[in-house]
Amino acid sequence: MNAVAELHVIIGSGALGMGVGRELLVRRKRVRMVNRSGIADVPTRIYVFKGDVADPATLRESCEEATVVYHCARPDSREGDGRAERLMAGAIEAAARAGARIVYGECATFYRAGARPMTEEEAVPVAGGEACTRPAAMLMEAHAAGGVRAAIGRGSDLFGPWAGASLLGRQVFARAVAGHAVQLPGNPELAHTFTYVDDFARALVTLGERDEALGRVWHVPSAEPLSPRRFAELVFETLGTVPRITVPGRARLALHGLVDPAARVLRAATERFERPFVLDHGRYRAAFGGAFTSHPDAIRATLEWRRANPNAAPARA
Repeated sequence: MNAVAELHVIIGSGALGMGVGRELLVRRKRVRMVNRSGIADVPTRIYVFKGDVADPATLRESCEEATVVYHCARPDSREGDGRAERLMAGAIEAAARAGARIVYGECATFYRAGARPMTEEEAVPVAGGEACTRPAAMLMEAHAAGGVRAAIGRGSDLFGPWAGASLLGRQVFARAVAGHAVQLPGNPELAHTFTYVDDFARALVTLGERDEALGRVWHVPSAEPLSPRRFAELVFETLGTVPRITVPGRARLALHGLVDPAARVLRAATERFERPFVLDHGRYRAAFGGAFTSHPDAIRATLEWRRANPNAAPARA
């Protein structure tokens, strides 16, 4: 098939969806994007459709004749339980109707931190995090039943262009750029995997191209694990400023969380930062190669994007 003629549809216009769009344009694909507003700050070569993935009827036109559908949408926690499952059900139906394969991108922040690097089989959810695994389970069940061809790519804590709403975007990049002390949860001296959004996007597009990716979960390539403190120091070094780092304890976060949403986010993230949190992407590396962007280059690119887009709001799914 002519690569230019292939149609790739991205569900969601958050940081990951935007990254997938950039990568697809590099590979000279036809690209559509779907979100609930029908508006996204993307190049004119990407046509944006208005649709709600939880209502499959609104996706039929946008996904018609699609080759690959990338599910990068994230549920809004304010919309209650079950939203993630409805999103996945809608994505599966839209992809199946079009005869397209589906690639689901998700952050593995629901994993229980462990003492050694986690493979796809060894990772288990945190207590109470089983609900986070349901959309992926739905997709793999649909694949096994023959309803759709699917693959799943997982990364760790995300940073990069448009990722201002992520933990790193809010607590590290935004605060460092503003001249404030960054805030790190848990133990900032332990090894942690951080995933650059463009590496994540590149891996998802590769999963969409390769038949051997189907029916499996893949940890996407990320640069070598760093301690959160060292990651924050690299951000300050790139800015050319003196590192300012604070580590608020659980009690302080609990108190501030009563009035400060940022403190509630940090408190929720504390558990995965109290032990090493390292994803093993050996399976992906063996199958497709393990190329990734170095931390200094990824941090530099993120800061350059922020300087070029000072008024950009965090992208929403």
